Amino acid sequence: MNITFRWYGRDNDTVSLEQVKQIPGTKGIVWALHQKPVGEVWEKDEIQEEVNYIQSFGFHTDVVESVNVHESIKLGNEDRMKYIENYKQTIRNLAEAGVKVICYNFMPIFDWTRTEMFHPLEDGSTALFYEKAKVDNLDPQELIRTVSEASDLTLPGWEPEKMARISELFEAYKAIDEEQLWTNLGIFLKEILPVAEECGVQMAIHPDDPPWSIFGLPRIITGAASYERLFAISDSPSNGITMCTGSMGANPANDMVQIAEKYASRAPFSHIRNVKIYENGDFVETSHYTQDGSIDIKGVVEALHNQNYAGYVRPDHGRHIWGEVCRPGYGLYDRALGIMYLLGLWDAYETKQKGQSV
Repeated sequence: MNITFRWYGRDNDTVSLEQVKQIPGTKGIVWALHQKPVGEVWEKDEIQEEVNYIQSFGFHTDVVESVNVHESIKLGNEDRMKYIENYKQTIRNLAEAGVKVICYNFMPIFDWTRTEMFHPLEDGSTALFYEKAKVDNLDPQELIRTVSEASDLTLPGWEPEKMARISELFEAYKAIDEEQLWTNLGIFLKEILPVAEECGVQMAIHPDDPPWSIFGLPRIITGAASYERLFAISDSPSNGITMCTGSMGANPANDMVQIAEKYASRAPFSHIRNVKIYENGDFVETSHYTQDGSIDIKGVVEALHNQNYAGYVRPDHGRHIWGEVCRPGYGLYDRALGIMYLLGLWDAYETKQKGQSV
């Protein structure tokens, strides 16, 4: 298990690499060129500048999250090949800088959806919250206002240039159902996977968040059956997944321990976090501690340990605790606690495997 920490860059994060370096066991930084407009080629010099800075703190830069997929590719527009060719060149350039895993998603318009960025919890902390009834009856423009007012920092998947085209994009997606989205994903993968394989890069698709349709938009990476269909598109070793316990686990029908047991070998990258799911379909982010949420985090880590999982792992969204002012879901303190919990579980299973008392 290779512990990493997601970081949004020198000008777009409240957390510094000096601070991350003080979290025991953290080996790498999960990064991206967040200032780049979606669809543009990531140039070698700007990649290397960021890599050099991160590595100067002693971290590896093996994982990029994310190289976002342009909406024209998801929609299958006539200009999609231009953006696919750009994507291929970005893969080549990242590989030249030593990147081994690229996380991406294929969610229409919204990369993630929450209705409240700082929902109060009983312990006095706040966290990201999803209210199902509100989403079911919400105007997307109202949701955009909620998200945009939550932080002065750029939030991935909610880039201003995309939000400015929201009406146009919703109109375009009226012609796209799940089958067409699968077709468009297949075309994308068959184009980029040979390049990724040639470069020694693993592509790791992130599940939809949440893993069901919202605002009438199609969702396709929602559970184990989605993974089977994904792997049927291509058996390339570069065709992998990002296993996210919080995103896919928000649907209680998805047993994340079983998914970890079955698909860990196809997951070069894992996000481990907990959510508490309510009977009405709402869910809220919690600490990583198993007992605080609905996801069996202990069981997931045990499943990974039983397979000697050597992939990259990061704590995912955390609460906002101890008065920290930070990007929604991405403060320093609770994610640091998450790392220590994951390492503690791993150490306990390691001791157990060696036949020693825990």
